[in-house]
Amino acid sequence: MFDFMNIMNKVKEAQAKIKETQARLVHLTATGESGAGMVKVVVNGHRKVVSIEMDESLINPNDKEMLADLIVAAMNKAMEAIEFKIKDEMKAATDGMLPNIPGMDLGNMF
Repeated sequence: MFDFMNIMNKVKEAQAKIKETQARLVHLTATGESGAGMVKVVVNGHRKVVSIEMDESLINPNDKEMLADLIVAAMNKAMEAIEFKIKDEMKAATDGMLPNIPGMDLGNMF
C-alpha cells in the first residue's frame, strides 16, 4: 500500500526540482549542422534559436532555396538534439524521486 503523504511530499519535491531545472535550461544548448558544416544553428533549452552561422559561399541571391533548405535542416537537427538534452536534464532532476507506478509513464512529460 502506498504512503499517500510520502508520495505527495515527493511530488512537491519533484515539482520544485523540475521548476529549478526548467529555469536552467536557457543555458543548455545544442547545435545542428547541415551542408557538411556550412550552416550551423544553435538552440537553447527553451527551444529558441540562439544563433545561425553560414559559410559566405552559400550567400547567393540566385540560390536562396538551397540556403533556406540548409537552414531548415540545421534547425531541425538542433531541435532534435536539444530535445534529448532536455529529457536527460529533467530525468536527472527527478531520478528516484517519484515512485515507479505501473502504467504511469512520465517520460513524455517534458
